[in-house]
Amino acid sequence: MSTADNPGPVKAAISVSLDGYITGPDDRAGQGLGVGGERLHYWVMGGPWTYATDHEPGAGMTDADRAYYDALLEGTSGGLCGRAMYDSAGAWGGRNPFGGTMVVLTHRTADQPDPDAGFLMVEGFDEALAAARKEAGDGAVAIGGGADTIRQALAAGVVDELGITTAPVLLGRGKRLFEGFDRDVDLEILSVHHSPYAVHVRYAVRR
Repeated sequence: MSTADNPGPVKAAISVSLDGYITGPDDRAGQGLGVGGERLHYWVMGGPWTYATDHEPGAGMTDADRAYYDALLEGTSGGLCGRAMYDSAGAWGGRNPFGGTMVVLTHRTADQPDPDAGFLMVEGFDEALAAARKEAGDGAVAIGGGADTIRQALAAGVVDELGITTAPVLLGRGKRLFEGFDRDVDLEILSVHHSPYAVHVRYAVRR
């Protein structure tokens, strides 16, 4: 059981291209993953999709993709994401689709929506993580991105598990996951899953 001195684990996860991009160019609201970036999430959608078509995340996952996803989220009860991810996802239509409260790391806390929407705007990484841990209670905290938030979490030494999904695509441009990251981090492979759409690796972060 987690306590204030021994909180539940922090699990960070994100999807990247083979050349290390988490988006294509021109990522923004309405086209959150940028030009061609939706291919990074074919595994989530069970195949090709676009922002212009109906799509339900998770509905068509392959067995391998689902196995990775379920193992990654096992025991999680709190969530944290960055403002760029929140904005590019269009605030998920105005309501947190993951259940509970999603803490959003942002300098613009005045944009706090109605609490019923399931989002909590918090400034500062340490403060945002503390809020997410409070929401998680005895459970784990899932950090879903974006890249800057995951880099901050790794630099702070709080990530216990890192999930990297690599899509079989080269984007060439966009936002890189480890752009400017200069820390030396040892990882231990926990599991590997693969499907036609991605290779998923779960790592334990050694300290």
